[in-house]
Amino acid sequence: MSTTGVPISPPPERSPGGDGSPGGTPAGKRAGGAGAALRRWIVPLGVGAVLSALPHPPGLAASAWHYVALFAAVVAALIVEPIPAAACALIGVSIAAAFQMVEHGAAASTKWGLSGFANDTVWLIFAAYMFADAYAKTGLGRRIALALVARMGGNSLGLGYAIALADGILAPFTPSNTARSGGTIFPIIANIPPLYGSNPGPTARKIGTYLMTVAFAATCVTSTLFLTALAPNLLVMDFAQKIAGVHVSWMTWFIGIAPVGILLFLAVPPVVYLLERPEISRSAEIPAWAKAELAKTGPLTRREIVLAAAVAGALALWIGGGALVSATVVALGVVAVLLLCGVLTWDDVLANRAAWGVLVWFGALVALADGLAKVGVLAWLSHGAAAHLVGLPLFPLLAAAVALFFLVHYGFASLTAQATALYPVLLGALVAIPGVPPTTASLALAYGMGLMGVLTPYACGPAPIYAHGGYIPNRDFWRTGAVLGGLFLVVLIVIGLPWLLWTVH
Repeated sequence: MSTTGVPISPPPERSPGGDGSPGGTPAGKRAGGAGAALRRWIVPLGVGAVLSALPHPPGLAASAWHYVALFAAVVAALIVEPIPAAACALIGVSIAAAFQMVEHGAAASTKWGLSGFANDTVWLIFAAYMFADAYAKTGLGRRIALALVARMGGNSLGLGYAIALADGILAPFTPSNTARSGGTIFPIIANIPPLYGSNPGPTARKIGTYLMTVAFAATCVTSTLFLTALAPNLLVMDFAQKIAGVHVSWMTWFIGIAPVGILLFLAVPPVVYLLERPEISRSAEIPAWAKAELAKTGPLTRREIVLAAAVAGALALWIGGGALVSATVVALGVVAVLLLCGVLTWDDVLANRAAWGVLVWFGALVALADGLAKVGVLAWLSHGAAAHLVGLPLFPLLAAAVALFFLVHYGFASLTAQATALYPVLLGALVAIPGVPPTTASLALAYGMGLMGVLTPYACGPAPIYAHGGYIPNRDFWRTGAVLGGLFLVVLIVIGLPWLLWTVH
């Protein structure tokens, strides 16, 4: 469908949380009343009850299996949303802590339940929402959005490529995709859909859903394309050197993933276009309107200059200061500067319900996912699968290992946690099998790290930012994540593995 015409004036400034209840269903969708809410509880409660009633698998303790049932029930609740997602996650972690399902003893169980809120990615996500608020409040985000639309806004597919390219340019130099996409790209592009009359809610599908999905999927691809685009890439390569004696340079990494990464990077905008087809596909008037609006904005204000300088400083430290200061400390430091300079007020911070909601939601999920490792579920799963890999021919062996490592990420809320918990186990099992090339095995597993971040609304740092930005409906996020995740995995196996076996020794 092609839509033309001058867009309406942008709506009043708002935080990117859509309806103000991050992770929650907008009030209009909950209009069915208490009966509809009760019906939505049937799925998560049924999932938990059925799994709890089943016999626990051999080799896994009954208590661990009950924890699996709780985790599955929470994930089901996140999908159907009988109540807002943040509340579902908080209830889940509260139950696990109260019944001491992960740690024994009241103090230890409480410490575990709150551990997710000490995770640095959780606070980096929180800071990214503050960045977005500052972009909206100062008008800098709209100014940049107007400039981008003026140049490439006549075609929604072209605009998708422009957003993906912006992430690709930053990726080799920014080892945190949360900082890169959540802290830099998202606050800017959140200002683009309103220019087309597309806002969180009923008008999101005009173009907002498409653009936000492209931005998120693109950062998952660029996170894999470059060794330095994602911190867990460097972590697993350190494991590979210690476990298999494999040393991989930046260029070796790039050559090994180039056919897969470049193909997927080019494919993301058109594939997402098919999955989340925007109602506005082309408009000749909008770029002209954007140019006229840009001319009316006048010179940069003091607050815009302060924000631009602060963000530029953050980007410089994210790129080159990783050895000195963490990305999270940099982001929180920028928020402090914005508060000191009056760009944001403390009331702005308190009023950003989206940021606080995501902090609770993701912090609880980090703890819940960590619980799977602590009770032994993930080790049981990986060891059991590794035992079945012995005896397979080389290609099916590597393909099965890559698929297992990729798909098990449905149980993780952190790429770093999965890299630490499972990568050494699977790599150690693979290199112990005669005939398996250590470098090929190391890279084949590692290349899934960034790509698997597309699977769920909690799969990586940028995921909750886009999931609760108000433009991507919750069920769409799960559906699109499954489709794109399947595509990424198939391309990685069908094209990436043969390429690795041919080029890497």
